[in-house]
Amino acid sequence: MPKFAANLTMLFNEVPFLDRFALAAKAGFTAVEYLFPYDFDARALKAALEVNGLTQVLHNLPAGDWAAGERGIAVLPDRIDEFRRGVASAIDYATALGCTQINCLSGIAPVGVSDAVLRATFVANLRLAASELSKHGIRLLIEPINRFDIPGFYLNTVEQAASIIAEVGSDNLFIQYDLYHQQRTEGELIGTFRKHQAQIAHIQLADNPGRNEPGTGEINYPFVFEALDAAGYDGFIGCEYKPRTTTSEGLGWLASATSARGADIIRIRS
Repeated sequence: MPKFAANLTMLFNEVPFLDRFALAAKAGFTAVEYLFPYDFDARALKAALEVNGLTQVLHNLPAGDWAAGERGIAVLPDRIDEFRRGVASAIDYATALGCTQINCLSGIAPVGVSDAVLRATFVANLRLAASELSKHGIRLLIEPINRFDIPGFYLNTVEQAASIIAEVGSDNLFIQYDLYHQQRTEGELIGTFRKHQAQIAHIQLADNPGRNEPGTGEINYPFVFEALDAAGYDGFIGCEYKPRTTTSEGLGWLASATSARGADIIRIRS
């Protein structure tokens, strides 16, 4: 049965980051995820997890200068050394925090660089990262993201991700399947999931339009949850959405889903 998780980057963001762990636990969550741990001491993060009885299930590789608009560096041929240092840093944090999945954002394709060069850079970086992470029992994920939210983002479709995984040739590289991005890019949420289920290690959700909580848009989430359950998906579903008002006020959908389906783990991403 799918397990929900909340995204601490997106949820409870009315309070300082380290205070969100306690709010997540108070709301009934037992697991969390977030974008980046690197601005915090790993010991402080570990303490926040332990005191609140939470498990961390995901964070991202370093993704460049986020404040300046960078959204990953894995396709950038002039940032390979930085990418490799980021892999080492991500492993240090993940092992300290007991996190067994790390997501790699491809980045925005730079103007004037051929697709062949971008893909070759991405494949080589993923091959190295997947190998290094496997030594520590950590899975590497890649996430297709729609070009409406991030214009120029290199990795856009699940088919493209599957093709890249095949070229990398590692058994430690998987897809992070974001239902919101899939809806904006191609739709076919369940059909695409079924086709690529063997390669999907993690799912995230938000409704569309607006990227708010389930029940605020066009996605039939009760149907989606039942279909994922029927397909035997047993991983986490990360709640990576922007609350329409506050996180707590918008959790009615979760109460309905968990009471109907018995799920007891919610994921949070920062």
